[in-house]
Amino acid sequence: MKLGLQLNRKARIEMLPLIDIVFLVLVFFIYAMLSMAVHRGLPVTLPLSSTAKIDKTIVLSVTVKADGTVFVDKKPVSLDSLMEELKEAVKSDNNAGVLLFADRYLSYQKLFNIMDCIRMAGITKISLQAEADN
Repeated sequence: MKLGLQLNRKARIEMLPLIDIVFLVLVFFIYAMLSMAVHRGLPVTLPLSSTAKIDKTIVLSVTVKADGTVFVDKKPVSLDSLMEELKEAVKSDNNAGVLLFADRYLSYQKLFNIMDCIRMAGITKISLQAEADN
């Protein structure tokens, strides 16, 4: 006796595993983008602040270590040539600003000397960076 089985069935694509994979890839890219946050300063011990925020429109970073060593975008610069370096860096952008990463153990006078050099370079937007105090 011959049974009439239908042999030409169409293939099905299961959607649930596909959706799982898509969400997994989405989560991977979200975490990858969050880990690529722009932080151009060198590692220094920043002071604490309960209202610290980062201004993302500023283009240069100036880092000052506790011993007074100055860096512009991770490039070591002497205090005497800081003003010229900053003028050269912002000559194309008149609206540029500076992220100032100063070590918490830096003397107050040295900090003001750095800020004076930044202002004499024609930069008026200075953002002092601090660690968030929890």
